[in-house]
Amino acid sequence: MKRLLASLLAALALTAQAQPPQPPELAARNYVLIDLTTHKTLAERDADAPQDPASLTKLMTAYVVFGALRDKKLTLEQTLPVSKRAWDERKGDPSLMFIDTTMTPKVDELLHGLIIQSGNDAAVALAEGAAGSVENFVQLMNRQAQAWGLKNTEFKNVTGNSEPGHHSSARDIAVIAAHIITDFPDYYSYYSQRDYTFNKIRQDNRNLLLRRDPTVDGMKTGYTEAAGYCLVSSANRDFPNGKRRLLSVVMGTTSKEARASESQKLLNWGYTAFDAVKIFDAGKAIATVPVWKGETKEAKLGAADAIYVAVPHGDATKLQTQVERTDPLVAPLNKGQRVGTLRVTTTAGAPVAEVPLIVQEAVPGSGLFGRAWDSLRLWIK
Repeated sequence: MKRLLASLLAALALTAQAQPPQPPELAARNYVLIDLTTHKTLAERDADAPQDPASLTKLMTAYVVFGALRDKKLTLEQTLPVSKRAWDERKGDPSLMFIDTTMTPKVDELLHGLIIQSGNDAAVALAEGAAGSVENFVQLMNRQAQAWGLKNTEFKNVTGNSEPGHHSSARDIAVIAAHIITDFPDYYSYYSQRDYTFNKIRQDNRNLLLRRDPTVDGMKTGYTEAAGYCLVSSANRDFPNGKRRLLSVVMGTTSKEARASESQKLLNWGYTAFDAVKIFDAGKAIATVPVWKGETKEAKLGAADAIYVAVPHGDATKLQTQVERTDPLVAPLNKGQRVGTLRVTTTAGAPVAEVPLIVQEAVPGSGLFGRAWDSLRLWIK
């Protein structure tokens, strides 16, 4: 009886250890929290449900403009006309940077107005400047969403105004935000600016966390009656093994204060409930494996970047790694060519991460005699 009780207690202990940390209860309709350092989703609620994205739409608007800057179709110092259509965004009670048809603002000024002041008028002016018309620009937005495989996103406008068929999801919004951070780091600094003055009108960034948490450096607020109050937040905190960036998307809260406080709660929980563990440094050989028909007989395999994994706090010592690779490896092998996978699991066998393994140094093919000799050896093998 004692032995049975001990076995049951041990099984219960293992079960408790296997349960992932539970996120705090959030007063939000949808949310997702992603560790961008380890590329792991830490928590979510209805993250794939299509929702009115409100001004979170402007994340994709900005991304497409950043792409135009990268491709030299626009420059930051270039001036753009303000059309009547951009001026007409003043109707109702929208967010504006207050441009008018007598002005020719610079692209840099319009980006400040788009990102910091969430100006609908700035969004239209940039769209027309980058693509010739709002309709053409919306096509570019949807094409980019499709390229990323965002199945719950379709854009009908560049501003985020509620419109039939205009929708996205918390997870899709997180993908867009993450691409801005990783693809356009030089432009990401727009999102950390606390205020902006244009035409002698000063407006504060609506992201309250920029003033409350010094590690938060972005990103975007949104509100419509259908969407509720939404916030995308990104924080970058220092830890002994390096910086760690978390990204949260919170949608459907009841107030400006709620979207800020619930986002802060989610970010703080992510940093305390999970540890980011560095498994291997960037550029370090993870495995050295035999190569057939090559000038050299071995190849060094590694990862493109340093490998981090997210694990529940305190579980860093409970990890193990396994290399799975193509066998036999036959030259020529190109630098960067994927030839295997590093699997990271817990000691109990639960999967933690899978990382592509690539060839770190090219292995050219050997001469005719060497290839013939290795072909014979492979045949015998």
